[in-house]
Amino acid sequence: MTATDALVTSAGTQQPERYQMLIDGAWRDASDATTFDSVNPFTGQAWATVPSATEQDVDDAVRAARRAFAEGPWAASTPLQRATLLRKFGDLIRENADELARIQVLENGKLIREVGGQTLALANHCYFFAGVAESPVGETLASSVPNLQVFTVREPIGVVAAITPWNSPLALLLWKLCPALAAGNTVVIKPSEITPVSTLVLARLIAEAGYPDGVVNVVTGAGAAGAALAAHPDVDKIAFTGSTAVGKKIAATAAERLARVSLELGGKSPNIVFPDADLPNAVNGVIAGIFAATGQTCMAGSRVLVHTDVYDEFVAALVEKTERIKIGDPMDPATEMGTVACRAQYEKVLHYIDVAREEGATLATGGGRPDDPALADGLFVRPTVFTGVDNQMRIAREEVFGPVAVVIRFSDEDEAVAIANDTTFGLAAGVWTNNLARAHRMVRRLRAGSVWVNNYRKTNHVAPFGGFKESGIGRENGFHAIEEYTEVKTVWIDTGNTIKDPFNPRA
Repeated sequence: MTATDALVTSAGTQQPERYQMLIDGAWRDASDATTFDSVNPFTGQAWATVPSATEQDVDDAVRAARRAFAEGPWAASTPLQRATLLRKFGDLIRENADELARIQVLENGKLIREVGGQTLALANHCYFFAGVAESPVGETLASSVPNLQVFTVREPIGVVAAITPWNSPLALLLWKLCPALAAGNTVVIKPSEITPVSTLVLARLIAEAGYPDGVVNVVTGAGAAGAALAAHPDVDKIAFTGSTAVGKKIAATAAERLARVSLELGGKSPNIVFPDADLPNAVNGVIAGIFAATGQTCMAGSRVLVHTDVYDEFVAALVEKTERIKIGDPMDPATEMGTVACRAQYEKVLHYIDVAREEGATLATGGGRPDDPALADGLFVRPTVFTGVDNQMRIAREEVFGPVAVVIRFSDEDEAVAIANDTTFGLAAGVWTNNLARAHRMVRRLRAGSVWVNNYRKTNHVAPFGGFKESGIGRENGFHAIEEYTEVKTVWIDTGNTIKDPFNPRA
């Protein structure tokens, strides 16, 4: 039976399939036997039952990771061995990509047409970091002191807690897991309680790839499990993707023991359209930036800044194309926008639509549930565009994390930069222009970790990703990521074998 099969009773009713956590190489229930359901946001039905980890379960997982890091085959593993395992893991992801994609759609309502390709591409993360594992690290330094050879080496940090979100549960896990394993760390994963099953199924592949017991562990549950993991004294590094509010709490917890952190947090990213842009292309890019993934992405281009000379023309085209977006079953390849992932997020998005109306923004299209009775069971919100928005409105300053775009008018390049940077966030930005000089100026002036010019929402395993300001700390992907999972050790070797003056270290 695959993970997407339902258990059927003799009466013909579907029963949720049960899953277990992975701790020290063993599949197990919660120590107190408590569970919770995973609910399909399209049908509103529970389709899987998952353990709710206790503090004891979290402690068991961390202790297992510590043992695997300190002793046994993983502690003595070579870069070649770690690379070989990553390549095997990547091969298994490719072989099981369809199943992994379907599970994510069942969990969070993301489109199969998007998740399918995204899941298949996860194997490339494994292959890339397999290469990184075998790449030279460290450097030889030119010391000014005679007879001393000085060099650096990079060593794994230790036990890594990977706390992941529900919007792209496997992609954002691999961004952490691959560099952590390439460097020789051990990992305890706590997926979102909204999307735990895809991570548990991925963990089966980790075990099948041949990783020793305790190297990768998975505990499932809600915020209490994540808090226990972040606060555990034997966790050396916390890698978190999620809201800025939770990220700040994790940073404060880690600071008490000076644990390392990398935080990929929220955004309110500007997508800036200049009058010399290819407007049809810009409209497509803006739609991709905010309505792909139902707007549930940290890099969503939720603030659309449009030059006054093309504002009316652009808004008309944007509204017309938005109203043609096909909403429906996320498993249908023809569907262009699926559901919001969970009931709490659905209510939050509808609340912000009400807030925008109260603030005086003009509803250009969307603004609530679709009328189609065939969609009545799903957590659907129509793709929504507000115009007449001022950058000081809450709808322009706070992260909605849903299919809601706000359009803001600007008159020149300086004003566009001022509006774009007038935010506590700094994750991403988009620029639409055919003026090469302007593109380069904007790239340098925008305070954001990623800037796309004439495209939007592109990521790749070779390209570092992370934010400025309250959008986070550290970088994921690319060679920069390995720095987030290693410590630098400096080594001094005296080749002269003499100490001339014990009170003068430079002698």
